[in-house]
Amino acid sequence: MKRGRPAPADVVFLGIAIAFVGLRLLDVPPWDQSVDAYAYWRPITGGSPYEGAAVGGLGSYLYSPAFKLLFVPLGALPWPIFNALWTALNMGVLRAVAGRHALVLLLFPPVPFEIISGNVHLLFAAVAAWGFTRPWLWVLPILTKVTPGIGVLWFAVRREWRPLLAACAVTGLIVAVSVAITPSWWTDWVELLRDGQSVPAGTPGWFLPIPLWVRLPAAAALLAWGALGDRRWSVPVAMVLAMPVLWLNGLAVLVALVPLSRPAEGRP
Repeated sequence: MKRGRPAPADVVFLGIAIAFVGLRLLDVPPWDQSVDAYAYWRPITGGSPYEGAAVGGLGSYLYSPAFKLLFVPLGALPWPIFNALWTALNMGVLRAVAGRHALVLLLFPPVPFEIISGNVHLLFAAVAAWGFTRPWLWVLPILTKVTPGIGVLWFAVRREWRPLLAACAVTGLIVAVSVAITPSWWTDWVELLRDGQSVPAGTPGWFLPIPLWVRLPAAAALLAWGALGDRRWSVPVAMVLAMPVLWLNGLAVLVALVPLSRPAEGRP
């Protein structure tokens, strides 16, 4: 069976992806900069990845030790190579989640800002889109930004105990292993979370100055309403509302609305 030609939008998207990854690989300014990706890659020079960490701080690592352990061996890679690989991952995830709409979504400012900064919001979009059938994916938001993991409550509201147990079991296993490897890091991270995640005055970047304690109940209510009515689109919206800090590029999670807005067999 002869394959059809790729759609023009896919060709253009691939060209943009290759060009941007190439700029990263060649370390061409200013595209050599990627604030969040740098925080993941940055080798640990002291005893803890949380030394001097602050919300919005350049190179500050704020996620769980389990996520950082994933990047310890990748910290041995030269920065341009890691930056290029992380950018390729984000571009690939965007295409996988949004399909033929990926090119158009590059015009939605949070998406290109997300790819440039190298955060995990496009990966969250993948979790929101695919986590209904692959509940173990929820380990990613739970062990990074924590509160966007509220999406896992979809299963609890619907009394779908098997996927809820799967998500909790995988998360618990990863936590147990990482605690055994780096117990002091977990102490440091808990202290960091306890001290709060407010954005210092003068921090560059756009964010919505609504505190988490206001947004989190709204996210839970939206998620419960969505779960009871099988409104899957409510999951990425609730995840955005539940962000510790709602930066502009955090809205890239809404990419998941593209696949979740399509009718699926067996549901409206």
